[in-house]
Amino acid sequence: MGFGIGDLFWIFLLLSSLQPIWQKRQIEYRRLRALQEFQQERKSRVILLIHRQESISLLGIPLSRYITIEDSEQILRAIRLTPSDIPIDLILHTPGGLVLATEQIARALIRHQSKVTVFIPHYAMSGGTMLALAADEIIMDANAVLGPVDPQLGNLPAASILKVVKDKPISDIDDQTLIMADQAVKAIQQVQRFVRTLLKDNIPKQKVLPENIEPIIEALTTGRVTHDYPITVEEATEMGLPVNVGLPHSIYELMDLYPQPQGGRPTVQYIPMPYDDRRPILPTPKGRPLEEPNQRI
Repeated sequence: MGFGIGDLFWIFLLLSSLQPIWQKRQIEYRRLRALQEFQQERKSRVILLIHRQESISLLGIPLSRYITIEDSEQILRAIRLTPSDIPIDLILHTPGGLVLATEQIARALIRHQSKVTVFIPHYAMSGGTMLALAADEIIMDANAVLGPVDPQLGNLPAASILKVVKDKPISDIDDQTLIMADQAVKAIQQVQRFVRTLLKDNIPKQKVLPENIEPIIEALTTGRVTHDYPITVEEATEMGLPVNVGLPHSIYELMDLYPQPQGGRPTVQYIPMPYDDRRPILPTPKGRPLEEPNQRI
């Protein structure tokens, strides 16, 4: 019995339906292999917290990803499975997320007896910055950024709600705003108290000079700038945070395995290789650079 055109069509359809499953398995295998190699190189427990903006494939509706309770459950489990004498390396790429989940992770990190290092290849804003403050060392790409951790009540900055109450006569302020102002005071105090706990962490050693702790709290929690303000390597170093510049090249390769899902034409394209040796001389970042003579960019 021979094969006809109809049989070839059904075989093609079957193979086409299996291809996405095979590709997914392949990328999962490459991710696990890259994690294992980085763990062996660092002799540490490596944890990734990566949030990309994804879209529902059918309708194309944007769906933002952020730190959730599910994330905290997974990371707390990973920390529990890590012996106290093994360092933890946390790779962060996140816009932030739920305060409860973030604080749970941060407390678990400062309780770990060995060194905790946070790697930031692109950005760690809001709750991501809170997690970075829990680390003993923050290693950033020269162009990566952190962000303020001032509390937000819904879509409103707590500091801005307090400014309204301060600037307007109380007779002109509605009860809802007054209630929010009361909550704003409590939220700022709670965040400041928690950030102070993170910065005073001295296990395995003191990471921030005592005289820098209160100025850092003032800069990050009081709403002096907008919540999406980018804190550069230079500014974080000037504050006194334990920042170093220079990510291992393997982290960039690992990030390539967590691409932004594509729906249509790509928004950025380039040939992935150095153009030539005539590169412009850029200013040297002011963070404390890591010595890595064979590091590739």
